[in-house]
Amino acid sequence: MSLTAEYIAEGIRKKATELGFGEVGFAPAAELTEDKERLKAWLDKGYHAGMEYMEKHFEKRTNPSLLVEGAVSVISFLYNYKQSGVHLSEVAPKIARYAYGRDYHDVIREKLSELFSFIRDEYYPDLEGRYFVDSAPLLERTLAAKAGLGWIGKNNMLINRRLGSFVFLAEMLVNIELPYNRTPMTDRCGGCTKCIEACPTKAILPDRVIDSNRCISYLTIENKEDISEEFKGRLQGWTFGCDICQEVCPWNRKAPDTEEPEFKPSEHLLAMTPAQWGSLTQEKFSVLFKGSAVKRTKYSGWVRNYRFIS
Repeated sequence: MSLTAEYIAEGIRKKATELGFGEVGFAPAAELTEDKERLKAWLDKGYHAGMEYMEKHFEKRTNPSLLVEGAVSVISFLYNYKQSGVHLSEVAPKIARYAYGRDYHDVIREKLSELFSFIRDEYYPDLEGRYFVDSAPLLERTLAAKAGLGWIGKNNMLINRRLGSFVFLAEMLVNIELPYNRTPMTDRCGGCTKCIEACPTKAILPDRVIDSNRCISYLTIENKEDISEEFKGRLQGWTFGCDICQEVCPWNRKAPDTEEPEFKPSEHLLAMTPAQWGSLTQEKFSVLFKGSAVKRTKYSGWVRNYRFIS
């Protein structure tokens, strides 16, 4: 019996929901013409700061069909990581919510692996493709928006009407034609400028553009140099990443908290005192953040950031 694209899509949605994904959408693996021009302008102005990798694989980044041979469809996923009332985002050293628990790359990749096998075994034996969690040259937010999962806000974050913006994005590029979304989610930022006004380093520019040179997330993670004295006293305690523009976004007020236990901070992390943070050693750092995305900045980066905010 030949299965319809709609039937397969419904099965994918159901299984993805069982695995914990909050939203699933489908879009064609085609060139992103408008975003191609936008990305080039962003790169030409140097807004990518020291992220030289953003200059690489330009054609693949703007055309997912070139990234995975034979890819016809992009399946986009959202995974909620919002956590309310956890003091790691309220006192220094502040850590972005996405890094509270186990590294999201590992958690979500395992789920995508299971889902990929499920699609092949249940619906499409000839399935070919790849899946990614913030690990490939893809314009993830654009693809998610095209799949109907949200709109790109003024802070350049994808915002979903139900889940807000505290969501991880993941993709699966496959050789199956699926029923694509035809109706983009309405941009509901309206005249709100809370994120722009709240950014202490003025990294959010007009037209949904981010100047990474001024972004706290870039300065504390991707940045390999000393943090400019220009930003002294303006990081507001953030030592790894930043959630300011998301914390003030009205769409995150009623968004539900995550049900994923792997994203919860450990008791050891919650129990850290100011004195312990001030005397954190390499060994303690490795133990405290084992399996965590915080290790991306390495101990030297953490110390640099902590000293800068102290």
